[in-house]
Amino acid sequence: MEYKDIIVAAGLKMLHSGLTIETWGNISIRAPDTGLVYLTPSAMPYDTIKPEDVVVCDITGQIIEGHRKPTIEKELHLAVYRARQEVNAIIHTHPLYSMIYACQGKTIPLFTDEAAQSLGDECTCATYELPGTDALAQACAKALGEKANSCLLHSHGAVCVGETLDAAFRVCTVLEVTANIYYMIEATGGKPKLISREKILAMQDFVKNHYGQNK
Repeated sequence: MEYKDIIVAAGLKMLHSGLTIETWGNISIRAPDTGLVYLTPSAMPYDTIKPEDVVVCDITGQIIEGHRKPTIEKELHLAVYRARQEVNAIIHTHPLYSMIYACQGKTIPLFTDEAAQSLGDECTCATYELPGTDALAQACAKALGEKANSCLLHSHGAVCVGETLDAAFRVCTVLEVTANIYYMIEATGGKPKLISREKILAMQDFVKNHYGQNK
């Protein structure tokens, strides 16, 4: 499947998974072979986007292909790609439970096995910056840091990254489920008991080097 087709399919998957509504959110892929970045177009309903609507640019932001305006968060995607060489897919979502914490500027800690294995590090919240600005791009890259696979954008949503689009979608799902559980714990007057850093690192090593077939 071509990269443009993958972006189209990913937009439909994001829409129907409940991770966003209407035209909000955006998706990109960096092609490992060329370094070109494929982006969803700005403000187009995901169920109307065709492969020819996908915008292609280089890492500097120079448009290479496409007649549509790219997502207004193009610079956010590029800033993350520049900062994280291992990342080749980025998904910006507006999911309900993650938004609860994004609107409070809170951090979502690693307190479930799934979160410890998938999120890389705790999910911190970037400072509030206006959508589509370079300031937001830099704040997002800073919140992700060197290890985290997710961060929150203050009052704006979540950003999840991965080596592949499937990996980024897994992070999206795990983050939203973790935020949902966190909300339920707090709503019942509780507080999650965190997993030790030593055991988090042990789980991450197991997933990376031993979990699954052919490892």
